[in-house]
Amino acid sequence: MAVEIFIARHGQNEDNANGILNGHRDLPLTELGREQARQLGQGLKELGMTFDVIYSSPLSRAYETAEIVSKILGITQKPTIVPELIERDFGVMSGKPQTSIAKLCAPDIIQGEAVTYFLNPEGAETFPKLVERGHNILQIIRDMQSEGNALLVCHGDLGKMIYAAATGKNWQDVLIDFHFGNGELIELNPQDDAKKIIIPQYNS
Repeated sequence: MAVEIFIARHGQNEDNANGILNGHRDLPLTELGREQARQLGQGLKELGMTFDVIYSSPLSRAYETAEIVSKILGITQKPTIVPELIERDFGVMSGKPQTSIAKLCAPDIIQGEAVTYFLNPEGAETFPKLVERGHNILQIIRDMQSEGNALLVCHGDLGKMIYAAATGKNWQDVLIDFHFGNGELIELNPQDDAKKIIIPQYNS
């Protein structure tokens, strides 16, 4: 029986709250973000979901989210950091206001449900490269865990591209198909065309 993979986005952090593009910036969770992580953990517990270990991005907003969820679920092993789960490198857009995306990056943008995505500013990872990283992450997790449930706590742009890699969907379609908010969960199911977002939380 193959491992079933779930992706959770971290709770709100200070950059999210201030409308700043974070990328590899590493500011901590806000109190709202910690509450989102607690609600995620409690929702998973109420669903009766179990994980032997939780995998996390090395960035603190994801790792703290993973720690909170682990505690609620009674997982004694600390979250396992997978370096490849780090968020997309935003290049020159790191630290810029979210409201500046269209001004600085148009016409190379895609407008999603709640997010404007920049495609290729200087120094930024492109979405095709993120899809490649998504395939690599899926293989890493399957090499580490052959069965049961795996929870990956990571980030918005990367989480969507892991979803694209797992389902074979076009990355442009995934960007506009749904919003992946703070504390939300995606179940990866390549046989199911419908996205599965469980335990919807606050969006940021």
